[in-house]
Amino acid sequence: MLRHYGVDLLDWHRGLLSSRRLSVLLQHLPRDSATARELHGESVDWSVTDYLLATVVDQLAEANWMFATVNRDEDAESIDFPEPVPRPGADHEEPAARPAPRQQPSALELAQFFG
Repeated sequence: MLRHYGVDLLDWHRGLLSSRRLSVLLQHLPRDSATARELHGESVDWSVTDYLLATVVDQLAEANWMFATVNRDEDAESIDFPEPVPRPGADHEEPAARPAPRQQPSALELAQFFG
């Protein structure tokens, strides 16, 4: 509070700062404030634009991987799936599991399904 607004937090206790004014000041603290960092962790360093750019990079890497996989020689070694751009706080989470590819139904299963 003192760093960004020049307001001492003890002014609220002294009655020199209203609760409403204190609430407004806290809600509008900049992202680089100690309070925002304590509440939201490393994610305050990233803006919406940063997250969108990371998503674009991930999607482009996946598209390049798909293109290279489809156009590679059948005897060539498979290409590893690209790693996503690390995001703040993501190192503590489990990576999302990709669903296993579905197997094609057999002729008997298709006949039973379509009756």
